[in-house]
Amino acid sequence: MDTRQLAAFCEVVDRKSFSQAAERLGVTQPAVSLQIRSLEKRLGTKLLDRSGRRVEPTEAGQRLYRAAQRMLALEGQLFDELEGDVGALRGELELGASTGPGGTVVPVLLGEFQRLHPELSIALSISDTNRVIEQVAERELELGIVGASPRHRGVVFEPFFRDEVILVVPPRHAFAGKEVTLDQLRGEQLILMQDGAGVRQVIEDELRGGPVRLRDLDVKLELGLQESVKSAVAAGYGVTFISRSGVEAELATGTLAAARVKGHEPVREISLVRPAGRSPTRAAEAFVAFARAKLAA
Repeated sequence: MDTRQLAAFCEVVDRKSFSQAAERLGVTQPAVSLQIRSLEKRLGTKLLDRSGRRVEPTEAGQRLYRAAQRMLALEGQLFDELEGDVGALRGELELGASTGPGGTVVPVLLGEFQRLHPELSIALSISDTNRVIEQVAERELELGIVGASPRHRGVVFEPFFRDEVILVVPPRHAFAGKEVTLDQLRGEQLILMQDGAGVRQVIEDELRGGPVRLRDLDVKLELGLQESVKSAVAAGYGVTFISRSGVEAELATGTLAAARVKGHEPVREISLVRPAGRSPTRAAEAFVAFARAKLAA
């Protein structure tokens, strides 16, 4: 079976678009359409449903997609072995991360990993948790690293590492270095990450069912970037809950201070997100193994 046709078919399924698949493959849209028609003719069945706004695989197409992923992965391994250099990683690795891990831990891991594999190109995009998950589900990204694990049938989650969520205040704030109650926190302006951010979900879950909910606090600022939240707190515009790993440098230099909320020590699981039913590339598998070893150390 022509693996070029299988590759074109998988790209169309991943992108849900002939034009985007063609752009990804560096060919024309008619060329992709011809490959799909030839594949359907050879197999004697319809593989793609083109009637809706997006291209979707038929039942037969879904079965072929799973098998094609395995065949293409095996083809890549075969080429590596024939080249006699199984250890060399080439091509591209595209990942996404939410603002917490994407602004601190992940860039360092990727920098060290790329230095070990100079022929590999790595691209990291930063979005909120929900957007990263959607991009992985749509096969726009091979891996995601996020701070929450909402249910999504298009992806699978794996534990990656754990991160403490703390209350952060301006350095000369009355709460700095102290333990406070939720009732005391009612009197402070709380700055939150935007809806969809992993840290915000952790705090909502932590307070759910208790006497004080997130909606009971004085939230007047919602900011989209972790850096924006840190800057606003440092300037004295409020306090915030944030990932400890995201503010280690500021805590060390004294531009921000930490406080504890009595009875609450939220810890979030940073998760690895993979597309369901897709065989990982060697580069993705190598990065995950490298990162786990580094984080364990």
